[in-house]
Amino acid sequence: MKKLLYGVAYYDEYMPYDRLDQDIQMMKDAGINVVRIAESTWSTHEPQNGVFDLTSVDRVLDAMHKAGIAVIVGTPTYAVPTWLVKEHPDVLATTPQGPGKYGARQIMDITNPIYLFHAERIIRKLIGRVSQHPAVIGFQTDNETKHYNTCGPNVQLQFVKYLRKQFASLEELNRKFGLDYWSNRINSWEDFPSVVGTINGSLGAAFSQFQRKLVTDFLAWQVALVNEYKRADQFVTQNFDFEWRGHSFGIQPDVDHFAASQAFDVTGVDIYHPSQDDLTGIEISFGGDVARSTKQSNYLVLETETQAFTHWVPYPGQLRLQAFSHLASGANMVAYWHWHSIHNSFETYWKGLLSHDFEPNPVYEEAQTIGKDFARLSPQLVNLKKKNKTAILVSNEALTSINWFKFNMNSPLSYNDVVRRLYDELYKLNIGTDFVHPGTESFDDYDLLIVPVLYSAPNELLEKLNRYVENGGHVVYTFRSGFTDEHVQVRTSRQPGVISEVCGIHYSMFVEPKNVTLRDNPFGVAAEDNQVETWMELITPTTADVLAYYDHPHWGKYAAITQNRYGQGTATYIGCIVSPAVIRELFRSVAQKAGVWGVDQETSFPIIIKSGTNDQERTIRYYFNYSEQAGSVVYPHGDGKELIGEQTVTRGQTLQLEPWSVIIIEEA
Repeated sequence: MKKLLYGVAYYDEYMPYDRLDQDIQMMKDAGINVVRIAESTWSTHEPQNGVFDLTSVDRVLDAMHKAGIAVIVGTPTYAVPTWLVKEHPDVLATTPQGPGKYGARQIMDITNPIYLFHAERIIRKLIGRVSQHPAVIGFQTDNETKHYNTCGPNVQLQFVKYLRKQFASLEELNRKFGLDYWSNRINSWEDFPSVVGTINGSLGAAFSQFQRKLVTDFLAWQVALVNEYKRADQFVTQNFDFEWRGHSFGIQPDVDHFAASQAFDVTGVDIYHPSQDDLTGIEISFGGDVARSTKQSNYLVLETETQAFTHWVPYPGQLRLQAFSHLASGANMVAYWHWHSIHNSFETYWKGLLSHDFEPNPVYEEAQTIGKDFARLSPQLVNLKKKNKTAILVSNEALTSINWFKFNMNSPLSYNDVVRRLYDELYKLNIGTDFVHPGTESFDDYDLLIVPVLYSAPNELLEKLNRYVENGGHVVYTFRSGFTDEHVQVRTSRQPGVISEVCGIHYSMFVEPKNVTLRDNPFGVAAEDNQVETWMELITPTTADVLAYYDHPHWGKYAAITQNRYGQGTATYIGCIVSPAVIRELFRSVAQKAGVWGVDQETSFPIIIKSGTNDQERTIRYYFNYSEQAGSVVYPHGDGKELIGEQTVTRGQTLQLEPWSVIIIEEA
């Protein structure tokens, strides 16, 4: 990237009247320099089977090029046209709820040959038409792609073929998956049942892994098609999203972001988050850290919010705060969904930068200030390089297996709840964090590695983690790590299995805590925060030091949190679900021992500090105030220049941060 991109999704096809020229002028006034088009309107581009009409795309491309606004073109394959379903109803995905029904988006079977034929045809028609247009800088394949729980007979057949490549024999599969239980044993590949109704977690988890591979393969297939047409100066991306809880929350259960991103030139993401009094920046940081970590490179935010819903309309200053928060995590593009508010259908009240009247409004006016600053500061802020020394190991396989075997079999707490509880406290302590995955070749670039709920993992991964500690790394494990192998088969050794010696502990019992605290409140938190909830393992230390015991008349002899020296490194084990306050204090201690604690960590939320190195090899430091109250921080680094206000900053100077504001310093 040569400059920061500031953009919007734009759908000329949705407009109630012709206002393209007026929209472009308002975009230019706001500093918008890129728009994203075409990914949602297959039925407009191909109104009947084999009848193509790309005039709306041509019109927008020509107008944007004339105005000096770049364009990202999306392949329109995530929402199928009516005629395709009418002619071929089986292109709709069969899910556990039965055959699909037309209406919503993302309802197709991404493995269906007829769907793939028509998808390839529209991709070739569209990309072949636009790839040489001078306005086009890149392409987005599909949109927030997932497998949509497709599980019909054709998918089941592909799954059987997938398993046959993995296992030497049915006997091996039966043994590793424990299929003798309840007469689930399969004695012939031809008798392999649909897994839709399975009660076997090993089989169910394997099917989920297979479904994620379908997404990886589908996206790689689209990238290969686009690559046939794109110029050397164009990129291909995808707007990955996250687990949705009314906003972006955690690791996406239906996509392996690390595997799927490899086909792309640059990773793109969609990040939506709470706003107003609930704006913390955590979701922006989490999504950005995941995106950056997929390729250890800068990324694009292809969708984020402006006004959106009533509870997301930003307070004055928050839109600026959000935009620069994306840059601070390594984004080279911030683009809003969407430019204009839609006047019909499902997302009528998911508002864009402009309201339904298309008139300037306070959010649009704030966007104008962002556009000006992005343009002015682009040389200093584009291509921010980050070198974090802390990482979190995330695993789609562990996520899936925990869904099969929930805490206490019925707790609503999930894998992502634990991941976010750990990540959020690192964020609040201003400890910069990357994400790694089970396939990461080496963890040695990191001084501190956090491993949440690694319930299912092969021996090779656990042994790699053991070597990491032995060679001087600091690892923090949580409960239920190392419990099963990659086939979700419980290990027969004392828990936590392969990592027992490194952690210096063992246990064989675990219980649901009731009226349990940590003895003597070792982390000095408020009484209401010194509670153990949902899950606790009754740990016996062998060589480990005990950081906390349970306080309970029957479980009090067991350890709750331990720390063990092993080789040149240290392994900390959290054997129970504790409060964020306990995690924060534990991380404060662990980070200091691991050498990832510095002057920035002396400041904590709501003042958030992020940093990196720009193209001129100068350090850029962002200071954010995620609060309704003004704040301040004593600047402890080298002299520099505050970029927004163009003021000199010196070491020891007190920086004043207004509510919902940002200060950006470039060191001299």
